[in-house]
Amino acid sequence: MSGGPGSHIVWDWNGTLLHDIDAVITATNASFAEFGFAPITLERYRELYVVPVPKFYERLMGRLPTEAEWAVMDDTFHRYYWAAAENVGLAEGARELLRGWQADGLTQSLLSLAPHDRLVPLVHAHGIERHFLRVDGRTGPSHTSKAGHLVRHMAALRASGVTAARTVLIGDAVDDAAAAAHVGARAVLYTGGSHSRRSLESAGVPVVDSLAEAVRTARELAE
Repeated sequence: MSGGPGSHIVWDWNGTLLHDIDAVITATNASFAEFGFAPITLERYRELYVVPVPKFYERLMGRLPTEAEWAVMDDTFHRYYWAAAENVGLAEGARELLRGWQADGLTQSLLSLAPHDRLVPLVHAHGIERHFLRVDGRTGPSHTSKAGHLVRHMAALRASGVTAARTVLIGDAVDDAAAAAHVGARAVLYTGGSHSRRSLESAGVPVVDSLAEAVRTARELAE
């Protein structure tokens, strides 16, 4: 089954196309160590993770971090994360799925909360930029949710004939589903990234365990 004409996927990057959860855990624990917090396991991370990220730290600390604490934690996280990101691979089957969707005459784009100036070179390094109508990373502060960024992303895609009604966002966070709902698009959430299945299911959208299943579901939703 293939999505109908005009079907579009907006891909998330971290934890979705990029299988970087191990690098994320390493960087998170480095940021925790700055304040003497015990390391967090992958399972606990997935149970507690939420966007905007300061709310995640609140769940762990019992309070929101101060501005000074957030600045240190954010800087430490990104320093460790980007040191590891160059050696991180794409999720299983991602390259083939991108190629197959495009070969069917359908469109796709990439929207990430990773900094735009760090995202674009990394996407190019993986050799997949040709599959996307556009690639947008975050501009502005890091403690934001995706909804506002998706509004701007969809507005920029309008000239290419992309409509929210025929768009499915594939991501790994409850925030991705909230962003899709905000613009009138659908969402499919993938368990290979930042959230546990139980957490993802709270969003009330399809939850899948592979990107292949995510794309199959997106084809059906975008019909």
